[in-house]
Amino acid sequence: MLDDFMTRATLAGIGVAFAAAPLGCFVVWRRMAYFGDATAHAAILGVALSLALQISIFAGALAVALLMALTVTVLAGRGYAMDTLLGVLAHAALAFGLVAVSFISGVRFDLMAYLFGDILAVSRGDLVVIWGGAALVVALIVWRWAALLTSTLSPELAYASGLDPKREQLVLTISLAITVAVAIKVVGVLLIAAMLIIPAAAARGLARTPEAMAMIAAAIGAISAVTGLQGAYLFDTPAGPTIVCVAAIIFAVLNLFGWRSRSGA
Repeated sequence: MLDDFMTRATLAGIGVAFAAAPLGCFVVWRRMAYFGDATAHAAILGVALSLALQISIFAGALAVALLMALTVTVLAGRGYAMDTLLGVLAHAALAFGLVAVSFISGVRFDLMAYLFGDILAVSRGDLVVIWGGAALVVALIVWRWAALLTSTLSPELAYASGLDPKREQLVLTISLAITVAVAIKVVGVLLIAAMLIIPAAAARGLARTPEAMAMIAAAIGAISAVTGLQGAYLFDTPAGPTIVCVAAIIFAVLNLFGWRSRSGA
């Protein structure tokens, strides 16, 4: 079954959707859309370092994404505005990554594959990494779900409940870094933020509870991946962007028909 490239691509897209869905909900609730985008941009430096050091692209992207997430978390409480930090670190990492690539001789670097993804080239080994990373992210979110929700709702309430909002923020940023590293080959760095935000934003109007919103977002992400791949195959379009287009259409249709719950979840 895994010999077919469309089957591997479909499984990869579903794996990324499952990892991105619960994180996307917290990104929407906490208004951290730019954070996912900035972490993804920084991953390009990890790709360049991986090629220079001849190590796994996943390992390099994960290391840089984690470093980026930890740096932002540490500096955010020291007088720097979050959007300023993200702007400086994301664009600096992207620039250093592109400059580092220019010094690598003898390596044919397909930048477009990492900017927009190359889901049709996913191998069996990539599937293991994607589903392993997705399982780790889902396990982390399930483990810390109640604490993350409380910290998101009110830091003061979290302190009163014996929780540390900064620790929960760290769990969230680490999970985001893992998701970026996992998804970089599927939808690319420029589209990862879209897969985080669009399914969660589309699910928001349908859900009555936070848990339902996460599950609906996962379903929308998986439907977008499957339908987008079929659309890319039929119309000969880029697979990663087509997946995001399908997610955007679902979001537009749900809002067009006003399918919003009264709960405001």
